[in-house]
Amino acid sequence: MKLQAEIGEKLHQIEVTRNDESVSAIIDGLSYDAEVSEPEPHVYLIKKDGKIFEAYVSPTDGPDQPKKVTINGHEIEIRIFDPKRLRGFAGVGEYDDGLAEIKTAMPGKVVRILLETGAAVEKGDGVLVVEAMKMQNELKSSKAGTVKEIKVAEGDTVSAGDVLALIE
Repeated sequence: MKLQAEIGEKLHQIEVTRNDESVSAIIDGLSYDAEVSEPEPHVYLIKKDGKIFEAYVSPTDGPDQPKKVTINGHEIEIRIFDPKRLRGFAGVGEYDDGLAEIKTAMPGKVVRILLETGAAVEKGDGVLVVEAMKMQNELKSSKAGTVKEIKVAEGDTVSAGDVLALIE
């Protein structure tokens, strides 16, 4: 599974493979192997090179929310992204009635606006393109309707969770 993790202002490329209790990970090009177990919910034991690390991952309200991870008493905030999800309907609030918000799941730059305010849109139509980690991600409408508002301009820098457009 390929993921991206944001810690502070830095994005990391991660590829994880799991076989029973063994986990292999490539993080920013460096390989790591460890044994990982979850003895109780949200608590992970990581065994590497004869050492055991305990990690507690605080529960969150949603998958796009940052996770607070405490490892041996040190707390860090991590936001995990699935790049495949970014290419489709990522960050799009799906509502049949009312407004649908198109949000970005990662910080990036708006490189292209595909539709103008007032334009008719079908479910699955691209609305705008955001570049994050040198990848261009087309953000699509989750419903048919009309573009009510484009809240950004080409060249704008956006943060994770920003509402970029509204569809009604």
